[in-house]
Amino acid sequence: MSPPSTELVLVLVFTAGWCFMCAADVGDFSPCLQVFYRSWPPKGLAGTPICQRFYNRYRFATLYSRPRRSPWFSAYLYSTPAGKRPSASWKFEPQLAYPGARGDMIPFPPGPVDQNVVDSQAVELDYINSTYSRGHLNPSLHHRSREDRTATFTLANVVPQKAGSNAGPWRALEQRVNRTLAAYCLGEAHVVTGAIPYRGDGRWLGNRRVAVPEYLWSAYCCPDYSRSLPEELRGAFPTYAAIGRNNRDSGEEIVPVSPAVKEQFRGFDVRAMPLGTLEGHLGDRLGGRVRVFYEQCSGSD
Repeated sequence: MSPPSTELVLVLVFTAGWCFMCAADVGDFSPCLQVFYRSWPPKGLAGTPICQRFYNRYRFATLYSRPRRSPWFSAYLYSTPAGKRPSASWKFEPQLAYPGARGDMIPFPPGPVDQNVVDSQAVELDYINSTYSRGHLNPSLHHRSREDRTATFTLANVVPQKAGSNAGPWRALEQRVNRTLAAYCLGEAHVVTGAIPYRGDGRWLGNRRVAVPEYLWSAYCCPDYSRSLPEELRGAFPTYAAIGRNNRDSGEEIVPVSPAVKEQFRGFDVRAMPLGTLEGHLGDRLGGRVRVFYEQCSGSD
């Protein structure tokens, strides 16, 4: 295994899941622990915790990488969606730019963006004229209220994602998870979706502005589920995990390429796998032990 880059070594240093080298970074997960199973954030990843607040209410949680100007993961409670997808009114996080700023996300202004915001996080200009779409980690599709859906349109919840992934197999995964949880999850469903970086220096948008992930990953935990599952979903509870390709030219050791996928989406395959297998791939790529859910979502204390 190739050693992680210097930036990753700094980002992945953690104590009990928190970045002790980031004492000056804003916030922690204390106000929004309810989005995590057993109030237990994933361990083995570290950065800047953000409790994503919109209309003065905490909606979901994001672990943000300041050096990469992109999230490591977003975590949320699934709710059966209703209504239409809201219009994309993109927002930024003022607390990343100004220590002590009020935490509610703010829509980008129509004119120039303050330089402190530009320096601290991704902005709309990073994605304009790039070959990448804005890929939600926490998708609006997985929420019922219009406010919860609208809150997902913050660039702190977005990674550069190829359109072949975002509009193809990854969208199909989000829709499949939506149908499965809506039909068979009887209690709360906790979802965590994140990014897997390239080895070494990787790829970036602009002048090393925003890091591009090589893969996306997602996992859910629903310990209270219907025991009347169809045969094809017997392995989908209490946990389900998957990794999707964000580069059609990547190797096939993590996610193989299927010739059955339509040509415009080929190379952006998604592979379902047990939670432990996902954690193994995360640990191998990131150089540390990663745990996504408390006790593997076993339901035990």
